[in-house]
Amino acid sequence: MKANTLRASDLRFLLALLLPALTLHSVSHRPQTAGLVAFGVLFLIAALEALLPALARSPAPHADGGTLRWVLRLFVPLELALLSAGATAAVNASWPTLVGVGIAVGFVTGAQGITFAHELGHSRQRADRALAWVLMTPVGYPQFMVEHFRGHHVRAATPADPASARPGESLWAFLPRTLAGSLRSAWELEAAHLQRRRRGWAASPLPWASGASVAWLLALAVAGQWKLLAFWLVQSAFAVWLLETVNYIEHYGLQRRLQADGRPEPFGVAHAWNADHVVSNSLLANLQRHSDHHVHAWKPFGQLEPLPGPQLPTGYAGCILLAAVPPLWFLVMEPRRAGAAAPG
Repeated sequence: MKANTLRASDLRFLLALLLPALTLHSVSHRPQTAGLVAFGVLFLIAALEALLPALARSPAPHADGGTLRWVLRLFVPLELALLSAGATAAVNASWPTLVGVGIAVGFVTGAQGITFAHELGHSRQRADRALAWVLMTPVGYPQFMVEHFRGHHVRAATPADPASARPGESLWAFLPRTLAGSLRSAWELEAAHLQRRRRGWAASPLPWASGASVAWLLALAVAGQWKLLAFWLVQSAFAVWLLETVNYIEHYGLQRRLQADGRPEPFGVAHAWNADHVVSNSLLANLQRHSDHHVHAWKPFGQLEPLPGPQLPTGYAGCILLAAVPPLWFLVMEPRRAGAAAPG
């Protein structure tokens, strides 16, 4: 088999384009139920992966990576169309419907848009990285494009990383810490990067993307477009909540030991939580094969392997619901964390 030949099992990644297409139809034709449909999809995926053992394993990795990346690239115009449709629906909607539309759109821009920006940002191709900035700007979180690649991948599973949850830390305690810490870290890292290269801020995408996000919101406020402004804030907030909840799940309570020189040990398979559930992996570009992603950050998502690191009880959909209720999360995860931390 040639490396650029797709297998039948690779077609599962086309599910990634089905979700935004269905959401586009939902917000365009039945905006009053769009929010309920989004939550229904989340609960359905969680239930399927929790109850059906056959869905707990994804197909084997594929040698090809470049062809599959076109799924991520094709997602970008779909997201832009969805944002446009959501904005149009929100302007003419009641306030409760507006919130539902914002949640429905944010479900896609967060669960998939940010995930695909993450994958495109790891690409060696400049055009892909530019598309990643395009996806992060509408959710008002372009700092991710600096903090994740230069901060999180260096400091993951250490106390210095704002995107790694500490043992016993609830999601709701983690959120303010990671939001503030990631924003501060991104600007500090970018300033140091520009100084090393002897460049000014005009050469950085970070202030341009951040400025575009703020300018858009200010323009809506000045124009008195309060419903459009509210829709944009709701979809952005829900998208960022999904991102940071996934960040919380991915490294919860896992810590790299300090070496004799005071530096953390190299990142290994034991420092990220994994899940190989096929529906979530198909929708999220194999993000749940997270140990392999950190160990081989440049590896295309189709090549990621299910390494034998700490295992989540179910896919991300179910874990998001668990994490939102800390007593349930701790009940399920603390025994697993203790097992993952045990010697040997």
